[in-house]
Amino acid sequence: MTSVVQVHGIHVEARDDQEVEPIDLTRWANLLARGLDHEGVSGGAEANLVFVDSDTIARLKVDHLDGHGEPTDVLAFPIDDGDEGESDGLDIPRMVGDIVICPAYARANTTLDSLDDEIALLVVHGLLHLLGHDHADPDEQTRMQAHEQALLDRFHR
Repeated sequence: MTSVVQVHGIHVEARDDQEVEPIDLTRWANLLARGLDHEGVSGGAEANLVFVDSDTIARLKVDHLDGHGEPTDVLAFPIDDGDEGESDGLDIPRMVGDIVICPAYARANTTLDSLDDEIALLVVHGLLHLLGHDHADPDEQTRMQAHEQALLDRFHR
């Protein structure tokens, strides 16, 4: 199943490749598009949001990250570095990147009130990673968590 959302020219395609949890693709694509717009990503940008099973996210983690085969809740794969513009006189859309979420892992490991709250957090967390935010040290983690909460307050709660 696929859903496509456009917000101020930001194109988000969401796809559900898992069968464990029911997913409202339009809702989460909208959250991603609105968050990207709020963060200053301009029209013509594109992003993907994919919901997968535990085996798929574990395989992606092995292939693209640390080589360990345990599942995780969210992976973000930034594509373009934010230098939008023209190349050889052509207006080329910015590919912001891909966010991959495992709803089964999220449900099993959430400390939040609902799976919806956890999915919203994961979408926003992935969005911030696409835009270059990180949480490698305590100060970065504190800033990123505050930023996540501000976006969730604005677009989810």
